[in-house]
Amino acid sequence: MTANRLQFEQATALIDAANAGDPNEDSDTGKKYPKELLYSHRMSNMLERYAPDTDDAMKLAVRCQHIQRWKSPRNAFPMNRQGYHKWRSELYNFHAETAASLLAQAGYSEDILERVKKAVGKRELKTNPDTQLVEDVAALVFIEHYMLEFAGKHPEYDEDKWIHIIHRTWNKMTAQGQEFALSGALKLPEPLVPLIQKAVAK
Repeated sequence: MTANRLQFEQATALIDAANAGDPNEDSDTGKKYPKELLYSHRMSNMLERYAPDTDDAMKLAVRCQHIQRWKSPRNAFPMNRQGYHKWRSELYNFHAETAASLLAQAGYSEDILERVKKAVGKRELKTNPDTQLVEDVAALVFIEHYMLEFAGKHPEYDEDKWIHIIHRTWNKMTAQGQEFALSGALKLPEPLVPLIQKAVAK
């Protein structure tokens, strides 16, 4: 095994160990997992389907998308629009710094740490290909694994509200991500397919 592969596997193990501490659980095929550990694996699996030739730095960035998210809960900030934006901003910084710290433990160079911090911290979205790749994968994972669950939590949303939510998710992706989502490679949430079709037609 090469030194680069050992380094990558060490970093992956550190990320998984960090996310394994999530006290919240989620289920997949009848088994329960720490929520963010399962999410990180879904992100990595989606990347392998969507952009399998991506380099190791971005494979690690994608796996760090929600690193230890439970440590920065939404309810720690005011429950209004301003509080939401402050939470998101601080959350991105928290994820970026946590990811960089773990990769530094694995011995990655400063230039790799900066690339990962920029991508995980959602910096220069739409202009930085690394950041946009993480955003594409996150949107695809949300559609396939979490959109239907989210719908179940919000029965009060009418059709217009749902079309707005789907349209907003759709616009976060590149044309390549959108094409992938409609290519049959993504498992769309069947009950929401009519709404998705309406939203993307706009």
